[in-house]
Order: sequence, then structure tokens, then C-alpha cells
Amino acid sequence: MPLTTRRWLGIALVATLAFRFWLSAVLPLSGDEAYFVLWGRHPDLGFYDHPPMVGWLLALILHWSDAEWALRLPVTLLPPALALMLRTALRAWFGRDEDSANLAAVCVLLVPLNFVNVLITTDTPLIFFSTLSVLFFARAAQRGAAWVFLASGVFLGLAFLSKYFAVLLGLGYFAWALASPGAARRWSGPLLVFLGALPFALENLYWNYEACWCNLMFNAVNRQSDAAWSLVTPALYALSLAYLAAPLLVWAWKERAALRASAALPQARALLLAWAVPLAAFVLVSLRKEVGLHWLLSFLPPLIASLALLPGRRALASSARFFAWFAALHALAIVVIASLPMQTWQGWTRMYPRIVAFADTRGVLEQIAPYEGHYRLAASSYAAAASYEYYAGRRVIVFGPGSSHARHDDILTDFRRLDGTDILVLRPSPPLMNEYRPYFHGVQVHAFPVRGVMFYAVLGQGFDYPAYRAGVLSFVRDHYYRRPGWLPPGRCYFCERYFGSGDCGRRN
Repeated sequence: MPLTTRRWLGIALVATLAFRFWLSAVLPLSGDEAYFVLWGRHPDLGFYDHPPMVGWLLALILHWSDAEWALRLPVTLLPPALALMLRTALRAWFGRDEDSANLAAVCVLLVPLNFVNVLITTDTPLIFFSTLSVLFFARAAQRGAAWVFLASGVFLGLAFLSKYFAVLLGLGYFAWALASPGAARRWSGPLLVFLGALPFALENLYWNYEACWCNLMFNAVNRQSDAAWSLVTPALYALSLAYLAAPLLVWAWKERAALRASAALPQARALLLAWAVPLAAFVLVSLRKEVGLHWLLSFLPPLIASLALLPGRRALASSARFFAWFAALHALAIVVIASLPMQTWQGWTRMYPRIVAFADTRGVLEQIAPYEGHYRLAASSYAAAASYEYYAGRRVIVFGPGSSHARHDDILTDFRRLDGTDILVLRPSPPLMNEYRPYFHGVQVHAFPVRGVMFYAVLGQGFDYPAYRAGVLSFVRDHYYRRPGWLPPGRCYFCERYFGSGDCGRRN
């Protein structure tokens, strides 16, 4: 029986889903995932690092289950959802034949990170809603229908409430208006998109104003401290693009004349600009900062759709074959790695202590079970605290200044209420005692091995809140909560709680 594109799509759907369900069940929860689960356990209008969508999504799932595979259901099902959405739009809206639509869906399923990634993050709802917004915008550009532009804006707003990268799609829509003289609703269409997205942006603005401008401070100020001109980061960006989409981009270059010709159609022009403008913007970002591999995933469905609108099917068929072999190599490597004992990596890589901390969190927590009930459990980093909290099933605070990332514990923990309590700080590295002695009446250290790696429990008796406020919380305020001059003063929980003022002041 010949392997038709429909059969090829069916095989790809079943095989990738089976592999991804297995991987989501056997892979321990990462620190980032545990951090987002923490959001889901404390639902709010917003969270420290990013807009709230993934926290809301996980809050719903947590009512049903907190198993790793269940929490990862949205990301496990995301590639098939994207593939079927794109296939349906190509067939029903853009008039493509079944073979082209099937091959486009196969490419979506087999893009490397779509195939192997089962980590639930802020990118999961971002990619889903961004793809819906792009497809609706292309349909609106084709028909000139006001309600379809508005629907695209609603999905763009939901993507914005997932992650700020949704703004790059807005740039693509603006570029479409600039490049579309004579198009129906050339300017009123993007205006309707803006109106559809506006309520979601206002919700995020309100929460930020009431919460120290957290999202803006993190994304635009605090995490930019390491930004610097570099030749390495653009090269890494090029490698990321090659890894994710080499065959697609090669064919886009080969067929550039056909892509330009297809852009005479408003829907093809919308899809083309929805990926070309953001990827070009990342070139500028990469000059000063590393572009994350996962940042690019939202823009691959419109790239695949652009190739699907070209005459013929060579580009899609060639890309699908390449991705199929590449996916098979990934699957083989992952199965081999998963079958090896963890100790295989001892002595082979400096990452071994991190591998143990990630893969055997329960084993680490078992070693401090005798202290449970006597000490309040803490960690020295936000990712570790979230992982310990997930596997221990109880609150784990962050002790110390931490970093600019993942500071949602600043919202959840009130150190004033811990004055005089005993705190155990679990660490994967030897502690510097001057980081603990000033803040306790007495400090002891207990070291213990787990799978050949030493972990450390800092046992602090009698927490001294006034000393901690002066030595740590003041540092945190000055480095992470003082706002730049371009942000107006708003309400700030951190300075209200610890420094008697709703505003932390401007930074020097």
C-alpha cells in the first residue's frame, strides 16, 4: 500500500504523541516547571516574571492532578493541535490541496523542539495563541472581515498574557499594513486587532502598577544587566535557526522569488511577515543578548504555512523527510540516555551534580526528613526551592538574595513572620558561613551524599529578621525593586512590607 500524505500524517501523529507521552511521564519536573506549578498553586492576576497565562492553565490542571504527565498535557498536545489547526486553515481558508496541507502538518509535528520538548512553560500558551492569531489575521487579510481581525486581536491579547514576545507579531501585522496599499481594511484591520488585544494588555498593566512593575522590571531592566555587544550571540542565533528550521529556511531562500510573487495575495503576505519580521528583530536582539531556542517556536507555523502556499510540494516534502530522520535520531539518543544508570555520567561531566539534583530530588529530600517539623525548609535558589516544594509537598522559601530571575517567592514569603524561627537551607554546594551567621543566633552545617554528590543542610537556629532586613532585603530592594526614571511610582508589595513605603524609589 503506497504511503500517502494522509497516512504519513497519521503515522507521525501517533508516533510523536506516543513518544511525547512517554517522555512527559518519565522526565522529572524541571525547576522552571516547578516554578510555574507554584504559580498555579497560588493563582493571581499576575506573577513576578511573566504575564499569568501559564499559571492560570496550571491552576485548572492542579484541581484534577499534580502528576508530571498531567501538568504537561498542554505542551504534550500542543504540536498535534498546531498541526491540525494549520492543516484545517490551509484546506478550508487558503484553498490548498490535501497533500500540501498534510505535509505542512507533518513538518509542524517533527520540528525538533516540537518533537522533544515536553516542558510546560510560558511558551506553551504563547505558541498556541500566537498561531491562532496569525491564522485569523491571514484569513482577515484575505477576506477583509472586521470580526476576523478582531478575533485575531483577542488571540494576540491571550498570547500577550502568556509572554511579551507576542508584541513581535504585532510588528508583523503593522508591517503588513505598510506593505499593503489598496488592501481591504489596510489600517482599520490592524486597529481592530489592537482593540481586541487591548483589554488583556490593560489587565497586565494594572497588575504591574499594583505589583512593583514586576514584569516590566524583570524583562526590560533586571535581566538586561548582562547584555553586551558580542559576535558570539549572533552566531548562536544562527545555529538555533539552523537546528530548528534548516530545511525550511533553505527552501525559503531557494524559493524567494516565488515567495515574493505569492506575497501579492494579502493572506500570503500576512503569513510571510508574521515570521520574517520577528526573526529579523531577533537578529538585532542577538547583537547584545543570547536568543533562546524556545523564543523562535511561535514563528515556525507561519513559516511552514508560507511554504505551503507556494505552487508544488517539493519544499514541504523535502523538509518533512529531513525532519523525520532528524526526529528518529533524537528519539534514539533520548531512549539510550534514559536507559543508562545515572552514575554513568559521574566523572564524565561537571554537570553531574546538577543531574543528580534534577533527577533525584526525592532522594535529596529523604536525607533531611529527620529535621521535618523542627525547621522551616528553604533553598538558596528559586529553581531549587520550587523543585523541593513540588516534591516535598510543602512550602519552601528562598533564603538569601537570589538572582534577578524567578523572584515570585518575594510575593509569597513574609520574612517578618519568620523572626525567631529555625530555618534549614538546602544547598548543592558548600555554604559560605558569612552568608548565614549574621542572620541566626546559631548555625550548623550537615553534609550528606546522594549518588556520589555532596549536598549541604545549613541549620539556622533563631532567625534574626532585623539583621536579615538590613543585610539582604535592603540589597534586594536596591538591585531588583528600585525603578528606572521612565516608570512612574506605583504600589510595591516589597517596600510596603519591609520598608514602610509603597514605592521603592528610583535607582541611581
